[in-house]
Amino acid sequence: MKFAYISLFLFSTSLLGQQATPATAAAPIVAQAAPATSLTPQQIEGMQRKLADWPALAHYRDENIKLGDPAPGEKRVVFIGDSITEFWGKTYGKFFPGKPYVNRGISGQTTPQMLVRFQQDVLHLKPTVVVLAGGINDIAGNTGPESLEAIEDNYRSMVQLAKAAHIRIVITSPLPASLIPWRPSVHPAETVRQLNLWIKGYAQTEHLVYVDYYSAMVDDHGGIRPALAIDKAVHPNDVGYAIMEPLAQQAIERALAEPQP
Repeated sequence: MKFAYISLFLFSTSLLGQQATPATAAAPIVAQAAPATSLTPQQIEGMQRKLADWPALAHYRDENIKLGDPAPGEKRVVFIGDSITEFWGKTYGKFFPGKPYVNRGISGQTTPQMLVRFQQDVLHLKPTVVVLAGGINDIAGNTGPESLEAIEDNYRSMVQLAKAAHIRIVITSPLPASLIPWRPSVHPAETVRQLNLWIKGYAQTEHLVYVDYYSAMVDDHGGIRPALAIDKAVHPNDVGYAIMEPLAQQAIERALAEPQP
C-alpha cells in the first residue's frame, strides 16, 4: 500500500492546480498534499479522479448538457482556456454580463488537454465564435515538457477543428510572464514573447481575429505589470481583467462581422 501511495504522489506532479482557488492557481498538487505516507483516503480518491480524467472531460459535462443548443438567432461565444479564462468568470465575477458567452476555462490546463476536450466543450456547444487562450501552463511544464512547436501544433489542430465546424475564431496572445510561482526554475519571458509572435503571425496567415493582451499588460522585463495580477506574476486581478474585457469584446465583434468560414 505504501508503494501505491508513493506512485500516486509522484505521478500526480503532472496534474497541477486544476481545481485550485485563485490564491493557489495552478500550484502543484504535490506542493499542497501531505507526505505520501499520510495521504487521506479522500486525497487519494481525488488524485485517482484526476489521473482517470487527464483532460477533465467530466469538468463541464453536466453544464454542457444543461446548456443545450443555442436559441434561434443566438450568437453563442465559447471561451476555452486555462485558469486565466476560468477565473474570469469566478474571481472577477463579471464575465460579459448579458452576453451569450460561455466560459470553458479549466485551471492548470495545457493546450494538449484543451485539444482533447475541444469536441465536447466547444464543438458540441455549436458556438458562432470560439476564443482560444492558453500556453502558459505548457511553458510551465504542467503536463510534462512542451516545445514551442508542440504548442503551435495544438493550436493548429484546434483551429482546424473549428474551421471544419464553420466556427469563427478569435485567438489571443498569452499574457506576459517573467515568473511562474509554481515553477520558479522556469524563466518564461522570452518563450512567452516568442509564442505571442507566432500566434500573431499565425492569425494573419489563417485569417483569424487576434487579441493582443500582451502589449497592453507587459512590463519592462517581459512580465505582467504587478498591479494587474493577483500573484504579481500570472493571474490577472480585477484591474487586469478590466483591460482584457474590451479587447476581447472588440475581437468578438470583428469575428461576428466576418463571413462564416
